Amino acid sequence: MAKIASYLKKHTEALVKDVGIEPACTVTGKSKATLGRYYSDSDEHADRFMPIDAVAQLEEVASYPHVTAALAELGGIGLNFERKLSNSDKRSSVNSDVIALSQRFAMLMAEYQQSMEDGRISVNEAKRLLKETSLLQQVLVDMKLNLEDESGN
Repeated sequence: MAKIASYLKKHTEALVKDVGIEPACTVTGKSKATLGRYYSDSDEHADRFMPIDAVAQLEEVASYPHVTAALAELGGIGLNFERKLSNSDKRSSVNSDVIALSQRFAMLMAEYQQSMEDGRISVNEAKRLLKETSLLQQVLVDMKLNLEDESGN
């Protein structure tokens, strides 16, 4: 349990620091001291964790859902985070999906080639490959949705 608690506290700290301590106080309505207790590794705060509503509020404004990702990892769940920012709600066409698919696949292969230059894939290289694979998967999902729309399903 101590490992899990330490892991969650590290990710809670990453979340607060991602948002910034002052903005995190404003978003959650909690003081700096209270937020600090949530990720403190001192024995007196070992059983204190950030309430889930505060986590949700912070993750809404953070660049990454640090605590949610940590909980997913602890549960053996894969989490694919992608915050799509688009200026329009227009969906792409199958033709543009095919182009995006070939471009994304080329990027994956380039990353793979670079990773294999020394004959092995490091942890950081594996993370980059996983990210490229996830982005390729998203293109395939978009393409599938467009094909279903065109086929009337």
